[in-house]
Amino acid sequence: MVFKVEEEIKHVIHFIKTLGKQNDKGQYELTFGDYFKSDDVQNTLENPFATLKAAKKRKIIDFEGEMLWQGQNDSTVLTLLDPDWDGDKTPIA
Repeated sequence: MVFKVEEEIKHVIHFIKTLGKQNDKGQYELTFGDYFKSDDVQNTLENPFATLKAAKKRKIIDFEGEMLWQGQNDSTVLTLLDPDWDGDKTPIA
């Protein structure tokens, strides 16, 4: 099975929108713990954390720090910055 980053990122966007809630700025947010513990996330994504890193690198989502660890970072908030992203038009810096 080939890891298709763009398709996986589209799933992350969907999960943050459906599992999360909107903040005062209208951005969708979800804690890493809720994301990682979701059966839908685990059953859909090939590598849930790698996909988050790829989305962060493309400035589609944001979270504090570079690495997230299950248990230790469960309260870290994932913020959806680009809810309408639909493909890799953003160069990776």
